[in-house]
Amino acid sequence: MKHPVDAHVGKRIRHRRWMVGMTQQQLADRVGIKFQQIQKYETGMNRVSASRLWDIAETLGVAISFFFEGIDESREASKTMDGDFLADKEALELVRSYYSIPEAQRRRLFDLARVLSDAA
Repeated sequence: MKHPVDAHVGKRIRHRRWMVGMTQQQLADRVGIKFQQIQKYETGMNRVSASRLWDIAETLGVAISFFFEGIDESREASKTMDGDFLADKEALELVRSYYSIPEAQRRRLFDLARVLSDAA
């Protein structure tokens, strides 16, 4: 059975990997493991060791603490939400595209989205 912390860390690995536009194979190659192991980490089926998490964090350009951010919130959200935003490939692509937009236009797009959601 998956431990909730392992599942959260795996989701954060997948999220960051998508944000930087890296495939599982590319991450695996840079860390020195098979891509199947990355799949197992991302699903929470296998626990990531401290040294491997260090390597992954370095490769993805984040602090190790990144993988634990929001863990309390995700536990609360999982009690009230049906789906997992970070598991939705389309949502991750949207977020990655959003952050590739220059900041000034991104802010305007955000304001537009807020107005549209308030009107809905």
